[in-house]
Amino acid sequence: MTTGRLDGIARHARPRGPIETLSRVSVTITDGLQGDYRGAIRPGKSSRRQVSLIEAESWAAAQAELALPADRALEWHVRRANLLVSGVRLPRAAGRVIAIGETLRIEIACECDPCSRMDEIEPGLKAVLLPDWRGGVLGRVISDGVIAIGDTIRIET
Repeated sequence: MTTGRLDGIARHARPRGPIETLSRVSVTITDGLQGDYRGAIRPGKSSRRQVSLIEAESWAAAQAELALPADRALEWHVRRANLLVSGVRLPRAAGRVIAIGETLRIEIACECDPCSRMDEIEPGLKAVLLPDWRGGVLGRVISDGVIAIGDTIRIET
């Protein structure tokens, strides 16, 4: 089993809203990441986009390619992803399951394609996030859990 580490947690309460970083959060099937606007499933609907994850290594590769001066380096959460993981390659296939902490399970739905908003943040950011799923993955919660920075991440299936 492949393992890694949870290095960051972030949420935003509304589209284009400010990002809040956290050290711990509850994640549920019905609400996704607590307090994040994308996670809640509306009655009668389903969601493939409850939680977004990005690899620290992919973020670092994108930043290196962007070649910004050190004083203009971008924090990972400007990507607007919910979870930053390190030491593990996220699956590049729908249906694979990622376990975080004791009980949280997230099923991969699809690639998180970077949008034009990335170029609003920094010109060229969208282009450096396009190769090899650098923009991360989107998933749906299949088992509730409380997670914290430092938790172990496992690729289960």
